[in-house]
Amino acid sequence: MYRQLIRPILFLFDAEKIHHFTFFLLKYGFKIPFLKSLVRKKFEVNNKHLVKTVFGLDFKNPVGLAAGFDKNALLIDELACFGFGFIEIGTVTPKPQIGNPKKRLFRLKKDRAIINRMGFNNDGVTSIVERLKKVKSTIIIGGNIGKNKTTPNENAVNDYVICFNKLFEFVDYFVVNVSSPNTPNLRALQDKKPLSKILNTLQNLNNKKNKPKPILLKIAPDLTNTQLDDIVEIVTTTKIAGVIATNTTTKRDNLQSDNKREAGGLSGKPLTNKATHVINYLATKSNNAFPIIGVGGIYNEIDAKNKIDAGANLVQVFSGFIYQGPSLVKQICKSISI
Repeated sequence: MYRQLIRPILFLFDAEKIHHFTFFLLKYGFKIPFLKSLVRKKFEVNNKHLVKTVFGLDFKNPVGLAAGFDKNALLIDELACFGFGFIEIGTVTPKPQIGNPKKRLFRLKKDRAIINRMGFNNDGVTSIVERLKKVKSTIIIGGNIGKNKTTPNENAVNDYVICFNKLFEFVDYFVVNVSSPNTPNLRALQDKKPLSKILNTLQNLNNKKNKPKPILLKIAPDLTNTQLDDIVEIVTTTKIAGVIATNTTTKRDNLQSDNKREAGGLSGKPLTNKATHVINYLATKSNNAFPIIGVGGIYNEIDAKNKIDAGANLVQVFSGFIYQGPSLVKQICKSISI
């Protein structure tokens, strides 16, 4: 029903506007009595074989919602009803920022892809914490953190520290995002020296807590093998919990859509094999020394299984959730629970 009827209607409208409109419908629609329980009944898969313990957290299933969909933690309770094992919010920055000028979100329908150049638009960590305080769901929540656009790279670590400290009591794990292509010079922080500084600083703070939280690193799919070797070394040396592979790509290989040259990060089906390759490289090179969350171009249970076979412990969906609809999570869970 979603792909045949609902998606064609939604795709008639501007992508960012329809995203906000859908959030409005979910927020107020879920106030209807019994709707939450009906949605849970339709989309949740409860199976003990799906339960996974990764970096010390117990996930009811290994399929999560990637960062960027609910940046501002507006719909945690509502989205939890669609069968996800975990939800990642953000990217969150210390100060609110409006992001890049609109239009900044584009569907590439022929390629089953999305280009975004949002630019870390979010309400800022203080407002987001206030929303997280009101969350009723017990779903695992990840906090994806970044730096403000106006913060120079040499001071970037301070932004990550601010977000880490303010979110600590309200999220279950952290993701350090230095791989978005939409904040100027952000990807330079993936270089060995600045990245090690950020991760070591956060780990030192983390280790002083009574109950430290897992810290993960989200990396770009466009890194060379030499850079991936550095990532393996950095993760091992800093002793962070793991890696999320991958973020969006800046490449535009073999695309068919007319708007393929829009600036920004590309997600969706064209990223499927590239992200899986990165997962496999990291798992093989490190001898499975750390957990990996696989994300990028997951549109069905085969895509998810391929990422798990490549070395991913968990997976996340984003573009596939938009193109395939909410049944995608159930489809994957039913397949991998066998």
